[in-house]
Amino acid sequence: MDKNQKIVLVMGGLIALGLFIIEPFFGLIALVFMIAILMSLRIMGDAGNYPLVTADLSENAREIIVTNTGTAEAQKIRVALVPLDIEFDIASLDPDEESGFSLSSMVSEAKAVVTYENAEGQRFQRSYPLTALRAGCDLTEPIIPIFGRR
Repeated sequence: MDKNQKIVLVMGGLIALGLFIIEPFFGLIALVFMIAILMSLRIMGDAGNYPLVTADLSENAREIIVTNTGTAEAQKIRVALVPLDIEFDIASLDPDEESGFSLSSMVSEAKAVVTYENAEGQRFQRSYPLTALRAGCDLTEPIIPIFGRR
């Protein structure tokens, strides 16, 4: 927790204590608000180091576009195109940064298996279907795939 977050929590605690002395009911309400703020800060801290690398096919189907849509830097990125038997590496991608890999010919259909690490060395692996008929971002795809869509 950084310094500003600690200041907010201490000030909120003092306000809750002051309200508890004046009226216990208001003090309990302020305490519930402080617990909600503390939980929100904790969740924000957990999501701070999460890279999410995606692979997609360009509009002309001659380039693989690898994008880091997460909140942290992705390192040691390895992309394997199945069944094309093509593999390539990317050293690192910052959040919202993308990199492209040009192919010698058009790709009609393939699967990209992406393996990468975060700054702490935790490994992640995801696979993405690539098809020339669906090139580009799918706007109907949910941001958080709850039911295993990917």
